[in-house]
Amino acid sequence: MSGEVGQPDQTVQVLDASGLSCPLPLLKAKQALNRLNSGERLRVIATDAGSVRDFKAFTDQSGDKLLESLEQDGSFIYLIQKA
Repeated sequence: MSGEVGQPDQTVQVLDASGLSCPLPLLKAKQALNRLNSGERLRVIATDAGSVRDFKAFTDQSGDKLLESLEQDGSFIYLIQKA
């Protein structure tokens, strides 16, 4: 089965930016989002605590939606929907 729980037909691209320092997680996420169509989703995994501020500011300015932002086992996980 693919997709998110409750949304079996929605595919999510995953970008693992673990170990990268700011601003690289955000830059790689921007590149990945540029390849997506409107409405598609990108899950980003980062280990840099500064990425929390960066992703919030980026989505506020870009119009993309930050659907999820959480910390889990030392990783910061973001789910972004392309505008």
